[in-house]
Amino acid sequence: MMKPEIIVVCGPTATGKTRLGIELAEAFGGEIVSADSMQIYRGMDVGTAKATAEERARVPHHMLDVCPPAEDYSVSRYVQEAGAVCDRLLREGKTPILVGGTGLYIDSLLSGRDFAERPEGDDGLRERLSAEYDALGGEKMLETLRGFDPERAAKLHASDKRRIVRAIEIFRLTGKTITAHDRETRARPPRYRAFTAALTYRDRADLYARIDRRVDEMVAGGLFEEVEGLLAQGLSADCTAMQAIGYKEAVLALRGELSRAEAAALIRQNSRRYAKRQLTWFGRNPDAHWFLWDRVPDFDGALHEIRRLLSTQ
Repeated sequence: MMKPEIIVVCGPTATGKTRLGIELAEAFGGEIVSADSMQIYRGMDVGTAKATAEERARVPHHMLDVCPPAEDYSVSRYVQEAGAVCDRLLREGKTPILVGGTGLYIDSLLSGRDFAERPEGDDGLRERLSAEYDALGGEKMLETLRGFDPERAAKLHASDKRRIVRAIEIFRLTGKTITAHDRETRARPPRYRAFTAALTYRDRADLYARIDRRVDEMVAGGLFEEVEGLLAQGLSADCTAMQAIGYKEAVLALRGELSRAEAAALIRQNSRRYAKRQLTWFGRNPDAHWFLWDRVPDFDGALHEIRRLLSTQ
């Protein structure tokens, strides 16, 4: 078996991914490539548990603070930009340490997924399709999509305007459905060989307790003040970045719709639910090596075991 090119550290929130990633980077001469869909935004530090200045001083970090929070950021853009970072590090003889909890980012980067971006041809087609959706309604547009791509239509809800419009647009411009495009992408060999370390707690109750403590630390560390500052800068509460867990609940508190204590309780609840979804996502990877913490993470033990496993590849 060929040695992996990339080491991945993934798992649900609050499991120690940042610390283990840094220790692996130091041990293997690597640099961190973040795989977190919210840490890419500048000015969103407390609520995303972004690596501290001290942690970044130990090891170079990439794909943090790459985008203003008012701007939408897509997975296809992440694959392009993070892929360029990984390629450069590999050319320099360094090991990319991919660290984060956004499974779609990780899987898309490793697979080299070639997203069906809007091709050249008709700059006004998306706008016309968007207007058509508004005029006819989602059910009618979904019926149109079902006519040539029933598989994709079955995965979408009539209210998902963006994906329905995009699927129809791509087909009309290229003659190829997104379903066919995705199938071709999955058939290709992966872009990178990866060793994946997945972290969680053996007892789900310990994971939830750690998440609760993380939320308390965020609140004490200035989460509400961070959100207040972003809004004062003119950032819309409806933008994609502000829909992140921690931020959307803080907005409700700042509007007076919840007390700060109620908002914090809601953040804990939503974070636990998100952790369950992350576990489901990462649990589908048959090649992941799971490290199950017993109340307190054993970083030394994990580092030793990863060294051992990598030495056999």
